[in-house]
Amino acid sequence: MTNLKILSFGAGAIGTYIGGSLSLAGEQVVFVEQPALADELRQRGLRLNLTVDKRRTTNPILALSPSAFVFAPSLEDALRYGPFDAALFALKSFDTASALEGMQAFAEKIPPILCLSNGVDNESALANVLGADKVIPATVTSAIGRRGAGDIVLEKLRGLGIASPHSLSDRLMASAKAAYLNPQAFSNPAAMKWSKMLTNLIANPTSAILNMSAAQIFADRKLYALEIRMLRECLAVMRAQKIPVVDLPDTPVRALAFATRLPLWVSKPLLARAAGAGRGGKMPSFHIDLYSGRGKSEVGYLHGAVVRAGEKFGVPTPVNKILTGTLMKLTNKEIPLEEFAGQPEKLLDLL
Repeated sequence: MTNLKILSFGAGAIGTYIGGSLSLAGEQVVFVEQPALADELRQRGLRLNLTVDKRRTTNPILALSPSAFVFAPSLEDALRYGPFDAALFALKSFDTASALEGMQAFAEKIPPILCLSNGVDNESALANVLGADKVIPATVTSAIGRRGAGDIVLEKLRGLGIASPHSLSDRLMASAKAAYLNPQAFSNPAAMKWSKMLTNLIANPTSAILNMSAAQIFADRKLYALEIRMLRECLAVMRAQKIPVVDLPDTPVRALAFATRLPLWVSKPLLARAAGAGRGGKMPSFHIDLYSGRGKSEVGYLHGAVVRAGEKFGVPTPVNKILTGTLMKLTNKEIPLEEFAGQPEKLLDLL
């Protein structure tokens, strides 16, 4: 079996982990990054701390030589190293639109894309520009910490989900298995992506809005009840679309969904563990984005997607709507960060 030649859009946490792991397994990987970062990576290469993966008995902390990769400062430059067999796309959902603008002129040269981004709308956006045959839905359940461009630590090893109907799926599954990525095939891409999004919703906007950790949110009885209402809305929207909840690699999502039907005192320990373990001990991503001052948030692509689907299928989603709107106002600096910080009752009053 010949090696794959892979184009990775970015050397963020997921791109570095997946692309670096595939390179270790013998695949050829070309990263396209912003010019300054591409130059930095050309100087020092990648660094992967894979200590938690006990199968890697030698050199679990790997400094990968820059000579093993190509770090291109633009998509046009990267495509000169093609043709490529597949591409990795793991950008934040709020960066998808700008990435697609840059892809349009090169659509014919871009290979099928393994879309690893969170949310449920990125695949359709990619398909609108590149064609449905060039999009392979996927998801990562392993927790990856990013210490800098091309410098990551594997915090919790779980796995990689890949949609199975595509002609490249089997080849990608084999490569991912050889790279110790724990791949699992899914015949229902929508179920895979919505189930992953369900896990991303937990204590994410509330943490950012209130400037509180997931543990603090779950310790508050009223805030925990709010989390359950939010998850129930998402599950109702999934049912309306006839999308089943499925377990993901080493991630029992069906148990999480079942827990939302239990008495609060019974379900809280189960969901509290899920909220903390899935993030490797970090603050939730919405909190990180809000306090980075970058002026962008994925809440509109996750909780906002629940709201939009609810409107389309006639399912009320008041909690997701309030959380989305409030966090977007904070992100856009329409209200100050301290407006809700440490004030759960003020957020609860909105509902």
